[in-house]
Amino acid sequence: MQKPDNSKLKSSLYLRLLGYTFRYKIVFAFSVLAMAMFAVTDTAFAALIKPLLDGSFVEKDPDTIRLFPFILIGLFLLRSVSGFISTYGISWVGRNVVKTIRQEMFEKLVHMPTKTYDFASSGELLSKLTYDTEQVAEAATKAITVLVRDGLTVIGLLGLMFYQSFILSIGLFVIGPVIAIFIKVMSVRFRDASRHIQESMGFITNVVEELIAGHRVVKIFGGEKSEKNSFENVNDNNKERHLKLALIQGISIPLVQFIVALFLSGVIYFVTSDEYLEVISVGTFMSFITAMILIFAPIKRLAEINVVLQRGLAASESVFKLLDSQSEVDRNNNNFNKIFSRDFETISFNKINFSYYDNNNLVLNNINFSIPKGTTCAIVGKSGSGKSTLINLLPRFYDIKDGSICIDSDNISTFSLKELRGMIAYVGQDLTLFNDSIRNNIAYGALENKSLDDIRYAAKSANASDFINNLDQGYDTFVGDNGVLLSGGQRQRIAIARAILKDAPILLLDEATSSLDSESEKLIQNALIELQKNRTTIVIAHRLSTIEKADQIIVLDSGSIREVGKHSDLISKNGLYAKLHKIQFPDL
Repeated sequence: MQKPDNSKLKSSLYLRLLGYTFRYKIVFAFSVLAMAMFAVTDTAFAALIKPLLDGSFVEKDPDTIRLFPFILIGLFLLRSVSGFISTYGISWVGRNVVKTIRQEMFEKLVHMPTKTYDFASSGELLSKLTYDTEQVAEAATKAITVLVRDGLTVIGLLGLMFYQSFILSIGLFVIGPVIAIFIKVMSVRFRDASRHIQESMGFITNVVEELIAGHRVVKIFGGEKSEKNSFENVNDNNKERHLKLALIQGISIPLVQFIVALFLSGVIYFVTSDEYLEVISVGTFMSFITAMILIFAPIKRLAEINVVLQRGLAASESVFKLLDSQSEVDRNNNNFNKIFSRDFETISFNKINFSYYDNNNLVLNNINFSIPKGTTCAIVGKSGSGKSTLINLLPRFYDIKDGSICIDSDNISTFSLKELRGMIAYVGQDLTLFNDSIRNNIAYGALENKSLDDIRYAAKSANASDFINNLDQGYDTFVGDNGVLLSGGQRQRIAIARAILKDAPILLLDEATSSLDSESEKLIQNALIELQKNRTTIVIAHRLSTIEKADQIIVLDSGSIREVGKHSDLISKNGLYAKLHKIQFPDL
């Protein structure tokens, strides 16, 4: 098997990176032009040393002597302006590249299949979105800055040095490495600006973590647009924070250089005054020494840029792998005009075999049952029996390859994901609340245009209105990260109110009363009774007492249906369900 050409892979990665940079080609072109002007000033400065000193000591021309300080001021003014344009311009391009790539990655995360979340850690995904994008931007912008500005500087200074003294230039290659050891890189820290950048990164991480933790809720309640908008806001804030840092840096460094230039101009003006004109000219020597001093910093940066470039290419490979991964796709595209009717008669699961790993290790095996409209079907079984997997197939969090799920005679794959999920409400044991107000948590995603009266009605139906009204800010109260400021029962009732507000004909309850105290469970049960009215409900229950009135109970064991029936019938059979019931109620 032929190995891929690594050099071609790197070239294609870098060309793709440059594609993001060239989206801002006007600013980028001005930045590159400013870099070239900046590079010229270094060579020009070193070259001016010789005529400055020789003209002062040999020709003794007062007008020329007095003119040189102003030439130097103009030269450093040009350097300062070009330095600012190149620094801020390339930073502007870089931050927009980061913003664009992050936005594309976040939108990819919003539409990624649930299976991808199952097999990728949240830390890995967050690292791609935060750290890797920074490395990619450095490779796309900083590398160009160094190659253009420092490359032209080195070429210009080397040419000048060989022109001034070929012998001394040859000696440079001997003493150069020794001098390079003593080169120190001055690092300027902007604590306040950096702190704000870190805070903005925290906001980005928070939004992404909420998406990753609550992706099922986002998909079921049509929150994709809301999440994209939230991320765009914090992403834009992060861009502005970085640009503020670049602005400070772009102004401060050229300003310091210009002040130093004024000082040097004053010294040179003083040294070239009349009383020093009889000293032997050292113009050539000083011009060479100046060029030699100036050349080491750009050479060092050119030597180091390969590290940045390789780090950026490695990060870009990771980033582009995510961007190129498959999003959730709707199958049977020709049928996407099909409307999901609320007046369906039956939901049927037909000969379903399912495996997460596309192998023979089946999680669900030959599942067959149907649920009449308006009835409640409970699914019970030991941990790991396949209960949650089964209900996750209905909203197509996972697609099945063997068997079918049908609404009447229509396979669910013939509906668009938006149409299908728009008809399903979901309340799970792992609740997802967003760091927002109670109002926005109830009216989430596609429900955001619901009126306050509708929200209050949903909250009242979920037995949540009393505790909400007792809060100082009522429905405008922020719930904290994943509802941390609320109790477990309060969080559960907010989630139920959200499902009531959606008013979907199909309801999925995944152990919605687990880990609650008795008082909270009673309130939740009353809310769930209200929620299940006139809806087709599929319930996963750990506490069997909560599903005794279900119209149908499916008993799963190791991915297969062991028993089907009502509570009383299953108890009388004295099978697996009866054993599970006896474990929970040994005294009955």
